[in-house]
Amino acid sequence: MSGKLLFCRKIQPVIRPVRFSFILLIYTTLVFSGPMFAQSWDFIKEKDGIKIYTRKEAGISLKSFKGVTDIHASVESVFNLIGNVKNLDWWDKNLREIKVLYFEKDKRSQYYLVYDSPWPVTDRDLCVDATITTDPVTGIRKIWSVPFQGVVPENSKYVRIKDYWQRWSIEPENNGIVHVELEGYVDPAGIVPDWIYNMVITDTPLKIMRGIKQRLETK
Repeated sequence: MSGKLLFCRKIQPVIRPVRFSFILLIYTTLVFSGPMFAQSWDFIKEKDGIKIYTRKEAGISLKSFKGVTDIHASVESVFNLIGNVKNLDWWDKNLREIKVLYFEKDKRSQYYLVYDSPWPVTDRDLCVDATITTDPVTGIRKIWSVPFQGVVPENSKYVRIKDYWQRWSIEPENNGIVHVELEGYVDPAGIVPDWIYNMVITDTPLKIMRGIKQRLETK
């Protein structure tokens, strides 16, 4: 691969009501591998055509999340929004800084993120390695994201997120509909109140998928 450092973008802090989100949820990000022996998903709620689930993972105290929705758009427009790390407009508003470390179109990207957290919680940072695959038969595209270490030194001002995974599945269906699923897990590390974590695993995937639907279906 011949990827190089493409750009660095710093986002100046803006005074706003803070929502504690790690996904990008990037990614918006993105799971390379999930737990192999997970329990079944528990339905939590449905809003704006988006279903939200959580589940307890084997050997892990915190829960993972899942969001499912159908989007009336082309599969290319959905993928170009979710899968291109250079499309930042729909990313979490609490994203304060992003550095793209490596980018190979439709294949792989690596990037460093810094998130604002609600006071008195310390801000978080995260290094992400995202791999993109496309099934040549079904056309299903998946974006698998995991943390990676040893590239960006840890900063004493932030708490580094090290236990994280995320998976996007983008599946073309008939009549101009794309079936989209987002699964993920994050251990925010450090001291985090339960109410913040509970908000992350239910409100964050809902917020991310709602933003994607609104952006693509209103064009």
